[in-house]
Amino acid sequence: MDAQGNAGGSKDHLVISSDLEHPANHICTLCRNFYGLGWVTGTGGGISIKKDAYIFIAPSGVQKELMQPLDIFVMEHATRNYLRKPPILKPSACTPLFLAAFDRGAGSCIHTHSQWAVLVTLLVEKDAVTAGKSVANSCFEIEQIEQIKGIPKGRGKTGMLGYFDRLVIPIIENTAHEEDLTQSLEAAMEQYPDTYAVLVRRHGVYVWGDSVSKAKTQAESLDYIFRLAVEMRRLDLPWTP
Repeated sequence: MDAQGNAGGSKDHLVISSDLEHPANHICTLCRNFYGLGWVTGTGGGISIKKDAYIFIAPSGVQKELMQPLDIFVMEHATRNYLRKPPILKPSACTPLFLAAFDRGAGSCIHTHSQWAVLVTLLVEKDAVTAGKSVANSCFEIEQIEQIKGIPKGRGKTGMLGYFDRLVIPIIENTAHEEDLTQSLEAAMEQYPDTYAVLVRRHGVYVWGDSVSKAKTQAESLDYIFRLAVEMRRLDLPWTP
């Protein structure tokens, strides 16, 4: 064990590569892009990529736009043991939630603090209160929006959702600590096995995909839809016919 807590000495070779698609490089690039979109402001949010037996995880509490490959944690998926732990930095508090996605076959999981995701959860909450219904176990639902075609039909199913399909994203309640969301996230995954995202009320969204490219495009599609939904509500337009 070295001074960084890495078994068998330094494991920097796990994150150093000239390949721009290497997970450690890819995470840093995506975090810079996400920062520009306002998804990971103030060190919030995170991303993880699974490649072969390894899981690459962005650290907690760092400025995402300044992240470097040597900041990345590496975990062995099967054992949950860290093979590489950067000095001083802490593992992402999102790690248990990322693992929930990987255990269900995901290749990447993205967590954002998108304002549009937060606003959508507040609008769904307002609708429930106005209708005298329970806020618990609520969902964001929308249909007949072209961008819905950017979301897959579900794990093990062929193709993407269609224009006339209804997109349903479950919403779970926020907690004081990120890791405490794990049980609720897993429950939502079980209740809605076709979903590739879970909203967290007053917090943000978790999005996962079979690969990092699919997780990214799904996160982009959903953020577009969330923003559109907020603007539709401003114009008193319904989300579902």
